[in-house]
Amino acid sequence: MTEVLAVAVITILAVISPGADFAMVVRNSYLYGRTTGLFGAAGVAAGVLVHVTYTMLGVGLLIASSTELFTAIKLAGAAYLVYIGLRTFFARADLAVDLESRPGLSNWGALRTGFLTNALNPKTTLFVVSTFTQVVGPDTAVWQQAGYGLFMSFAHLCWFGLVALFFSDSRLRTAMLRRQKALNRGIGSVLVGLGVTLGFAR
Repeated sequence: MTEVLAVAVITILAVISPGADFAMVVRNSYLYGRTTGLFGAAGVAAGVLVHVTYTMLGVGLLIASSTELFTAIKLAGAAYLVYIGLRTFFARADLAVDLESRPGLSNWGALRTGFLTNALNPKTTLFVVSTFTQVVGPDTAVWQQAGYGLFMSFAHLCWFGLVALFFSDSRLRTAMLRRQKALNRGIGSVLVGLGVTLGFAR
């Protein structure tokens, strides 16, 4: 139960933390409309599955070959959570979203853009790898690992789908970005706490 809760909390915090995927969905929703934004959100969710797939294979091999190496990577993952938490907490610059007018974007183009944004996003890579190394152990069944991965993807789909719906209306964009600093501090504090707790957990 603790394992499931850890995955849920880390995933939700990582998903709502503003980044390249957020900026892309906001921009496409604002410029091109709700449908384009939703296709971009679907692409973001699909991109997460790329990281889940190779992480599941890699973590399984590590557990089978070297417990010590797996433990070292697990500690590195906990350190990463602390690091990204501190960076998020102390972030000063507001998220910049380019809203210049551009030619129209097709639904396929929006899906492809969303997919590439997260498939090539180092933040998503580290989030997935770090989360799996924290919660997956020798007794974690493959179906359970797959469930974690699907939850990560589904959480991205839900959040960025909501972002697309909200930012189709320009007034909501201004309201949310105005509160970005407080959001960053809250997310940063929880990530640091999780990293420290997981780092000392056996």
